[in-house]
Amino acid sequence: LTGTYALSGLAAVLSVVLVDQGLRREWMRAGIASALLVVAMYWPMGEGEQGTLDYTLVQPDFDQDTLNDPRQYEPGFLALAALSARPQHEDALRLVLWPEGVLPDYLREGYPQRYYAATTAGRDPVFARKRIARVIGDDSLLLTGTIDLEVEGDRAVAAYNVVTVVDDEGRIVGGYRKAHLVPYGEYLPLRSWLEPLGLSRLVAGSIDFWPGPGPRTVDLGTHGRAGLQICYEIIFSGQVVDRSDRPDYIVNPSIDGWFGATGPPQHFAQARMRAIEEGLPVLRATTTGIS
Repeated sequence: LTGTYALSGLAAVLSVVLVDQGLRREWMRAGIASALLVVAMYWPMGEGEQGTLDYTLVQPDFDQDTLNDPRQYEPGFLALAALSARPQHEDALRLVLWPEGVLPDYLREGYPQRYYAATTAGRDPVFARKRIARVIGDDSLLLTGTIDLEVEGDRAVAAYNVVTVVDDEGRIVGGYRKAHLVPYGEYLPLRSWLEPLGLSRLVAGSIDFWPGPGPRTVDLGTHGRAGLQICYEIIFSGQVVDRSDRPDYIVNPSIDGWFGATGPPQHFAQARMRAIEEGLPVLRATTTGIS
């Protein structure tokens, strides 16, 4: 009803009240209040309906050095392909979910050729999409993190952190642009002031990412309606789904390899909180965990 911010405030108030009752030696009141609080926290609320959509969620365990090394692009794709193979007994519709940052290919057409030559399989976005289609197989859709470019003339002026939806024929049938961007990671705030001082983004690349329009629901037909949230977008309470067009589930591809041992559990806990708030399943595919 209120989201995590009000819930955190309520937790602080309850903690103060319990301590106050203890200091006043109102043991009966403190005990009753504690018991009611525990009951309220753990009272079973029932189970949601069992889903019927098969999915293959891939966690390739690629660290940042692997993701950034061009020599690992093709071995990385082969690893993703092996992990995405359809089980022999399975012939139903399914989603294949790859994390953010694992696919260096530019999948959209229309960019200057030098960009494809640098990172895209076969130097051709159509070839790159066709081989993805062969990997996922019939009646499958792939949702993968990748990068789109904003091109003016013969050069890219910005990039978008996106989820691209590729079908079993190698067509792009949907997508989502990340809206909550990471300052100093995906863009340099106040660039005209800070760049002359020698400051730059903390990751490779000189052009900024541009934000998308915010939460969107992507209709995947027989694969349901997906809400997409890339990486740390999932931490923003009340801002992860389109209220006027609610999805059936949320997909959250992420790179958690930046944050050492302590970051992934916190990020995972935040994703679980969004699932509770929204009453929706959250499918997380990350490079190193927690998926």
